[in-house]
Amino acid sequence: MSLPVDARTKPIDVKVHVSTGAGMDIAWADGHHSHYDFGYLRDHCPCALCNEEHGHGPQPAAANPLPLYKPRAGARAASAVGHYAVQFDFNDGHSTGIFSFEYLRQICPCDDCRRGESAAG
Repeated sequence: MSLPVDARTKPIDVKVHVSTGAGMDIAWADGHHSHYDFGYLRDHCPCALCNEEHGHGPQPAAANPLPLYKPRAGARAASAVGHYAVQFDFNDGHSTGIFSFEYLRQICPCDDCRRGESAAG
């Protein structure tokens, strides 16, 4: 017996714009569309190391506590992880985060989703 699929977390079209640096666009089965820029994705990386850096665990010692320049986040590559996620190789060398479609829908940066009002359309 298979479980019902939640249309909110089922992508029908995923476009990752690595060469242009434009980020990623997802069209969801419920009609919603999401756009994620690479900086937003890098800042929301779900891996264990990043969770620690975001304050969800022990804080690592900072290599440079006063960075003067932080290059714009980008992706060197992206790959599908099965049928459930996307993994990025970010331009800062980080590549361990696996972004499930369920997680991506949870962190959708659109105004409606941030207000908790996401509806089809």
